[in-house]
Amino acid sequence: MRVEIHGHRGARGLWPENTLPGMSRTMELGVHALELDVALTADRRLVLTHDLTVSAVTSADRRPAHPGDPLYPYVGKPINSLTLAQLRTLDVGVRLPRHPDDPFALTQVPMPETRMPTLGAVLGLINAYEADGVRVHVELKSDPTRPHLTSDPRLFTEMVLEELDRHRRLDNAAVLSFDWRIIRHAAELAPGTRRFALIELDTLHWNEGVGDDVPAAARDAGATTLSPEHIMVDETLMAQARAAGLDVAVWTVNDPALAARMLDLGAAGIVTDYPDRMRDLWRERGLELPDPVGPLKPVGV
Repeated sequence: MRVEIHGHRGARGLWPENTLPGMSRTMELGVHALELDVALTADRRLVLTHDLTVSAVTSADRRPAHPGDPLYPYVGKPINSLTLAQLRTLDVGVRLPRHPDDPFALTQVPMPETRMPTLGAVLGLINAYEADGVRVHVELKSDPTRPHLTSDPRLFTEMVLEELDRHRRLDNAAVLSFDWRIIRHAAELAPGTRRFALIELDTLHWNEGVGDDVPAAARDAGATTLSPEHIMVDETLMAQARAAGLDVAVWTVNDPALAARMLDLGAAGIVTDYPDRMRDLWRERGLELPDPVGPLKPVGV
């Protein structure tokens, strides 16, 4: 069985998360899948962001989109209250030094003046790399307990699937969400596209009908893969997943020793902020490594 390395938000431990330069370098390093997060702006554009409000950790205000903008500064504002033009003024290439306990600030290479990309821009980048061997894992950020920050789940799912289809990526992509309404809509609208039911202890209650057999509930919601936080993974969960016919991709695993334990339990994928560390583990175990994707060539070469 092939065991996969999934780059979390690109490779958050190495380069700025959910950015074009971060994604390009992650492909050049070599992963089986690029994981990224999307939300919907006020003007209905799909942008890469992990948070439903503009994060003070990954984003910094630089200037208003236009003089006298009453919504400026934008950090801390809901993503769905801001337009793409407003969000594109943010610098998302540097983790801010006022967060000294942030482990990624110690290992991530800063890339100042990086802008928040759209999903279409990332898919265009992947196609420009001709990275047909890299799957795109799109997590739709949706929180049913905060409907004022969250897009309509069906509309949101439709828009993401349309963008994937526009870039001919439906067959080489996966839709991910903690909100299983997204999974159900994706199963109906694009049954041939993989669907990852994300789970963690804090958000399981978002989804109705989840009892003691979480993998069976995820399967019934339309999932093709179960993606649990690593602290939930044990022999019982893995046995239930096998009985439900679901592969298991574990997040977010940055310690090679922990990754080795997850592999021993039967994980089919490891979601990591440090794909370089996982590549070393894969070599040690003789597992199939994802091929690095060559850097883009200058125009005319």
